[in-house]
Amino acid sequence: MIVLHHLQQSRSIRIIWALEELGLAYELLQYQRLPSFAAPDQLKKIHPLGKAPILTDGEQTLVESACILDYLQGQYDLQQQFKPTDAAALQQYQYWMHYSEASLMPLLVMGLVTRSIAKHPRFSEQAAAQEFSAAIAAGYISPRLAEHLSYIADYFAEHEYAAGQFSFADIQLAFALQMLPEHSLAAYPTLVQYLKRLAARPAFQTAMQKNALLAE
Repeated sequence: MIVLHHLQQSRSIRIIWALEELGLAYELLQYQRLPSFAAPDQLKKIHPLGKAPILTDGEQTLVESACILDYLQGQYDLQQQFKPTDAAALQQYQYWMHYSEASLMPLLVMGLVTRSIAKHPRFSEQAAAQEFSAAIAAGYISPRLAEHLSYIADYFAEHEYAAGQFSFADIQLAFALQMLPEHSLAAYPTLVQYLKRLAARPAFQTAMQKNALLAE
């Protein structure tokens, strides 16, 4: 039996989406974040790092979104719908699968951390902390993020999906792009259209509904 250990507002939404695309039966176990936004200690009983997503399938325990997506595709995508076989498309698949976490997500997480510092009760009244957070955002995060978004937008001006037709690389990339506020994406219409194409998929809609119900 496949079990997805799902943490609110986490990368595990990717795995719900993939499971729905595959049409697999699975159990979804929900974990609540602590007031500090950290994951609860219960997850460490499943995996020592206590992060989500964690997927168990029989004796297998898998972590890291890309690893889980690769496992599900290799094990259950019997018709090879979600990973290309063409060499050129496969290269793009691997590239976007790794780019999402290695290049794009660190910038988004860094931005989240700096905003959190500015809002933290210990620092919100301190001008130095506010200036420090603003300087990091303006001097490092924002310009580099703009470079990355322009790069991705240029790619999707010429491609409907990350690797030929829809694949699990799109699931991997979409989560990162969906972390951005709408006003940030508005300057990149090709990215807006790309996300709309993904959002039209029935499996995506089902995954979002399940995620919303668990968050209530």
